[in-house]
Amino acid sequence: MWGPQDRKYNNPPTQLSLKPSSQSLRSGNWSERKSHRLPRLPKRHSHDDMLLLAQLSLPSSPSSLNEDSLSTTSELLSSRRARRIPKLVQRINSIYNAKRGKKRLKKLSMSSVETASLRDENSESESDSDDRFKAHTQRLVHIQSMLKRAPSYRTLELELLEWQERELFEYFVVVSLKKKPSRNTYLPEVSYQFPKLDRPTKQMREAEERLKAIPQFCFPDAKDWLPVSEYSSETFSFMLTGEDGSRRFGYCRRLLPSGKGPRLPEVYCVISRLGCFGLFSKVLDEVERRRGISAALVYPFMRSLMESPFPAPGKTIKVKTFLPGAGNEVLELRRPMDSRLEHVDFECLFACLSVRQLIRIFASLLLERRVIFVADKLSTLSSCSHAVVALLYPFSWQHTFIPVLPASMIDIVCCPTPFLVGLLSSSLPRLKGLPVEEALMVNLGSDRFIRQMDDEDTLLPRKLQAALEQALERKSELISQDSDSDSDDECNTLNGLVSEVFIRFFVETVGHYSLFLTQSEKGERAFQREAFRKSVASKSIRRFLEVFMESQMFAGFIQDRELRKCRAKGLFEQRVEQYLEELPDTEQSGMNKFLRGLGNKMKFLHKKN
Repeated sequence: MWGPQDRKYNNPPTQLSLKPSSQSLRSGNWSERKSHRLPRLPKRHSHDDMLLLAQLSLPSSPSSLNEDSLSTTSELLSSRRARRIPKLVQRINSIYNAKRGKKRLKKLSMSSVETASLRDENSESESDSDDRFKAHTQRLVHIQSMLKRAPSYRTLELELLEWQERELFEYFVVVSLKKKPSRNTYLPEVSYQFPKLDRPTKQMREAEERLKAIPQFCFPDAKDWLPVSEYSSETFSFMLTGEDGSRRFGYCRRLLPSGKGPRLPEVYCVISRLGCFGLFSKVLDEVERRRGISAALVYPFMRSLMESPFPAPGKTIKVKTFLPGAGNEVLELRRPMDSRLEHVDFECLFACLSVRQLIRIFASLLLERRVIFVADKLSTLSSCSHAVVALLYPFSWQHTFIPVLPASMIDIVCCPTPFLVGLLSSSLPRLKGLPVEEALMVNLGSDRFIRQMDDEDTLLPRKLQAALEQALERKSELISQDSDSDSDDECNTLNGLVSEVFIRFFVETVGHYSLFLTQSEKGERAFQREAFRKSVASKSIRRFLEVFMESQMFAGFIQDRELRKCRAKGLFEQRVEQYLEELPDTEQSGMNKFLRGLGNKMKFLHKKN
């Protein structure tokens, strides 16, 4: 039941025939409003800007606002926006602006959106001129037809919120290698588990099935082991995906037991619903410290840990423990406010891959191709797999994801659906003999592709790909530049910079999505797909979107936004808001709406005083 499996999905919600709200499309009838034009503000304004305006000494009605006061207000708002965008992000944005040019969104009226499909039937479509893009789209549609559907897509927000009130981990196991009878090879087995599964319930039976799969992931290279006298401990992780799409993380520390002479290593493994690598690395550090004294000290510590509450984002829990010779101790475990990059190590990724190769892999994952990493070490496979998936934020990889694939399960790479898996180098000869079709095979040890499709350089919009490459090549220079704010300090790390560079790519391509979410009278939201794509001025970005919009990642992202009762929050949404503020205001109705809102705010404050 448990093990690496293809994700299952439900069909994206059927689009409703809705009337777009006034904020959804940049439309307006200029002739009807020419006679009573009001002074125009050059920028779009956010809710925070409205709060700032309310504090300024402005006239109590919008009709009494003059050009000078509006100009002063706009300058204040612009300076406030510039202050709240970290300087590192501004430097990244300037690279994209220089590469992209001035083209962003078209001005679309409702009539042009409604007749766009009719015009396309009588003329050559944008993708017909390039059979390659049509083939990409057809492949993604075919993948969707092959996949069975489940209740919902997996999103980052769901993963972080779904188990907020659960225990810190489900169980803790020790996996050892046992010699096969009559053979000079070893099999991994669970030698200890906590807690014991003693109640014959459905949940316990499911847990037993999971436990059967864990040893293979703790020792994916079991057949290669012989007793050794020295071995440096190694930390890695794996992921188990259930039939219902739920995911469990395995955090492992492989070490050599205390003793003399040649011996086999063992793995201490924590299974949790929580994707928080740093927190559990600290737990495993404590496990290794206690194991160095006596194995008997590990189990009381894990019992104390299981009794601890599941930490909320940004919160710290304290675990009281006792250690002979040291007395009572308190271990503090903090869950970061933003777990998005908490388990990510971009240092390892850039140590293994050049910028050009990394962008090719990123493009392949965006089009949901099959990708296989090959490396000598478990930790390298684990770190690089988690890092490339983190580049996809705000989207979530919806398919099979196995950072370290056991050699006994290598046949999974023949699966026709998308996957991202990691294999140890010892499995490479067998991998080359399997009938793997249309897969990108990456040797992380030599920074080269073992097998590729030969079109990886052409998958992304050309100008945005150039911006990506330039920003990443200049990463050291961008980080080392002076900053003068706390927000800059938070961004001025390799993880922060790389994340912002790829976030800007998605802001440039899909950052206008919220303008095309319409709402019915019943409060149901629907996404206007074609209007969204056709609103982009760049032909190469429109072609890219035509393909990317057929992916499971994009479908899950939009479904999450359609079903939300409140606006999505997170770093991507912050950058999108800043991006939309940068867009030139091409519709008069947007400015009038702003002034009406400002007038109502002033009236409210006047009555209150």
